[in-house]
Amino acid sequence: MLSHLQEVISREKRITIMQQKPHVLWLTGLSGSGKSTLASALEMALIEKGFKVYLLDGDLVRKGLNKDLSFSAVDRSENIRRTGEVCKLFNDAGLVVITAFISPFRADRDLARSLFPADDFSEVFVNAPIETCEKRDVKGLYEKAKKGIIPEFTGVTSPYEIPLNPEVILNTDKETETESLSILLTHIIPRISLTNESC
Repeated sequence: MLSHLQEVISREKRITIMQQKPHVLWLTGLSGSGKSTLASALEMALIEKGFKVYLLDGDLVRKGLNKDLSFSAVDRSENIRRTGEVCKLFNDAGLVVITAFISPFRADRDLARSLFPADDFSEVFVNAPIETCEKRDVKGLYEKAKKGIIPEFTGVTSPYEIPLNPEVILNTDKETETESLSILLTHIIPRISLTNESC
């Protein structure tokens, strides 16, 4: 009989096994705001502290899981829907998940949030003025968008809806990477640690 294999492993059991509380950190912001840089730095910092973490970066996800999607409003929503479902699976496994997606539409981010218990999800607004993002744009994407070479580019020809009540706001035009990372660690560690560890 295989009935024992069919038993559902409870959330509490997974927390005990993983020695951490699962959480999703959803980084959103314009292209060039610093999402991927901070997500990578946060992943490394948490791993160094012994946490089990997985980073889902928007560019990488679009090369695999979502390579069939365009950048239309409908496909952008589907991109975020699929990503939210992947995060839900990782969350159920007990991992800390970090995402770095422009995710421009508020309704899509709210849908992702609705997949998780309130304590398991944090929206992080990586805030930088578009002028700053353009200066950081080594690929010239903003310039191409302005010339019409890239259609439906967020911040130029497609809207970005600013989060209304994010758990964290990072002002990356004013903060150093180290300062922004410190803010993230201060926020996340108490939410995933089983002890009273601080950063």
